[in-house]
Amino acid sequence: QVQLVESGGGLVQPGGSLRLSCAASGSIISINAMGWYRQAPGKQRELVAAIISGDSTHYADSAKGRFTISRDNAKNTVYLQTNSLKPEDTAVYYCNVDGVHWGSPLSPFSSWGQGTQVTVSS
Repeated sequence: QVQLVESGGGLVQPGGSLRLSCAASGSIISINAMGWYRQAPGKQRELVAAIISGDSTHYADSAKGRFTISRDNAKNTVYLQTNSLKPEDTAVYYCNVDGVHWGSPLSPFSSWGQGTQVTVSS
């Protein structure tokens, strides 16, 4: 089993910044991709940013130029630095990690964090 623990959400004023963290633990052999999604009330969950093995990154248009995704392979942790936050960034942010974990046979996994609330308001 692989568990994800998120942190770093909160209330911030427009123009402010937050750094979200997501740490993966368990019997992980390798991680292929790590991503951040968000879901606002009444809306579908959407991809915000992803980082693939080899450090290739992808951003939603709404995140480009303001958010930065990064990872610490030694800690199995992914970060999302969010700058110049806007009220429309208000949502629950979820991390997702895809990889391979120990088992007989070795098995792929795709795990989700519990979500962390980001509220942008004055």
